[in-house]
Amino acid sequence: MTSLRPFSRRRILQGAALAAAMTVTGAMAQTWPSRPITLIVPFPAGGTTDVLARALGERLQQSLGQPVVIESKPGAGATIGADFVAKSRPDGYTLLVGAVHHTIASSVYKKLPYDFQKDLAPITTIAMVPNVLVVNASTPAKNVGELVALLKAEPARANYGSNGNGTAQHLIGTQFQNNTGAPLMHIAYKGSGPLATDLLGGQILMSFDTITPVLPHIKAGKLRPLAVTTATRSPALPDVPTLDEAGLKGFNIGTWFGVLAPAATPRDIVARLNTEMVKIIKSPEFRQRMADIGADPIGDSQEHMAQTIKAETEKFGKLVKEANVVLE
Repeated sequence: MTSLRPFSRRRILQGAALAAAMTVTGAMAQTWPSRPITLIVPFPAGGTTDVLARALGERLQQSLGQPVVIESKPGAGATIGADFVAKSRPDGYTLLVGAVHHTIASSVYKKLPYDFQKDLAPITTIAMVPNVLVVNASTPAKNVGELVALLKAEPARANYGSNGNGTAQHLIGTQFQNNTGAPLMHIAYKGSGPLATDLLGGQILMSFDTITPVLPHIKAGKLRPLAVTTATRSPALPDVPTLDEAGLKGFNIGTWFGVLAPAATPRDIVARLNTEMVKIIKSPEFRQRMADIGADPIGDSQEHMAQTIKAETEKFGKLVKEANVVLE
């Protein structure tokens, strides 16, 4: 009998291993889901990420026939939760509710224990939510011009809160400071809940949070919106100008939120999740729910979300470099 050459033997063994892996993956996809699915929210409860995760999770468990658990893993500008999911078992049972913050973190942090574009697989974008510049209702400033004048006249009061270092709110504040020349001290929180508490209590002067968590306080007259940070006005706050309209030309930063899985998750499972989630996001009921909280529902393909992440990473990489924002 002719013996196999080492190279041929290695190729056969590799092929057998690949075939076995494909068989296991195929079987996994066919039986999925057979137990609860966990959506990891990288911020504390009460913020936009949490609200969107719960809105999607409620309907997803109905369509998949399994419980959907929302679990918060906040900290380090949303990177702790992202790292947890990136290193989780790629079986479709642990997913990340990610956001634009993760594309910023790639440039802001010198070292991250994961690669957002390589270690996580996009499923779909849930929604785009404008950020809004708000101040406590007791603040005398009634518009952006008056706020800038106040900041320059009283630098000791010039501070703003964000959802954490390296988040969209942090970068928006940096851009606002650079564009206006107003002094601003950045105060990082772990999420919108504790941020809103201090804003309402007067411990901080202003914030650039997403509309969702501050909208009830705006309607209650406790917070005053001065401008939205996107290129167009928000239907939820139609009378509030954009920062561009307020004089900061070209200012356009919003916050998207989407769902991702560990990169090695079987394609069939990722495709099934995309199909189920897009169906939910595009439903009239979900769209109305998003309108109520100031969010614009998206529900795109895996490929489109991947393109968005790539483009946003490059865009914010340039902004971070210009603003010289670097964290350890």
